[in-house]
Amino acid sequence: MTGSPITAGLLMVGIAGAVAACSPATPLATPATPTTAAAPTTAAAPTTASATSETLAPLVQQELPNVRGKSFTSAIVTFPPGSHAVSHRHGDAFVYAYVLEGTVLSRLDGEPIRRYGQGENWTEQPGAHHVATENASPTAPARLLVVFIADTGAQLKIDDPPS
Repeated sequence: MTGSPITAGLLMVGIAGAVAACSPATPLATPATPTTAAAPTTAAAPTTASATSETLAPLVQQELPNVRGKSFTSAIVTFPPGSHAVSHRHGDAFVYAYVLEGTVLSRLDGEPIRRYGQGENWTEQPGAHHVATENASPTAPARLLVVFIADTGAQLKIDDPPS
């Protein structure tokens, strides 16, 4: 594995979260709830939207003991067949996404659209504008493990206003 010890640590924690999410009784998981463009969501407080949007199920939210003012949050994001997320940002959070199931199309502002299948992953730098995220399949769901390193208490997903 290449990269920094922090990246390796995040990957190990993310994999542990994915394993925990797949177990039948995960005490930290809550029922999946759709996110909405009207009210930006955090992993701690999902809200409701239309049936064509993604759902977010929080797994872990914990302040980092060795980095004052920062928190680690992980969640499972599920995209029903043919669904997509509203364009959004994650504030000043560093984001890691790992595809657990299905295929996701993703595009950050200024970059080409990319296709990620099961087992593939990407990162988003603080302040990145995520202009497209969608399930590539019209018939099968897609699921992501998403990990955020963010300021404690910050909103983790801020949808663009409707145009």
